[in-house]
Amino acid sequence: MANYYIVSEQALPPIIRKVADANRLLETGAAASVGKAVQMAGISRSAFYKYRAAVRPFNDMLSGRIVTFQALLHHQPGALSALLSFFGEAGANILTIHQSLPSGGCAAVSVTAETSELTVSAEEFLQRVSDSAFVAHFEILGG
Repeated sequence: MANYYIVSEQALPPIIRKVADANRLLETGAAASVGKAVQMAGISRSAFYKYRAAVRPFNDMLSGRIVTFQALLHHQPGALSALLSFFGEAGANILTIHQSLPSGGCAAVSVTAETSELTVSAEEFLQRVSDSAFVAHFEILGG
């Protein structure tokens, strides 16, 4: 069984990022063939074929999955409602919610959601929620 890791794009070797670019070019139709995609990405065909199946964007890993998110919300009226609005606006179907009692001015909330209908990328969703004034911390626990 393979192990999977979530790694920041900046930490990846350039070849892995270029393979991801070539995959994206093919999937979006920006490149009509593997030859054109690897040329546009600046890699060899052999490098592409070596890594193509192993390199998937994070958003692809969430598609059609049940994912648990963890949030640390500032203890203020409407914070949970605002968090849940982000899920609805992004097209996530919330399955469970668990909120702890506030401690130290914040409350931990876990939300499990089905993500096959997301209308934004996972990265954009995480960024939008994280940038909210009511959120102290937001991350994915598992999926």
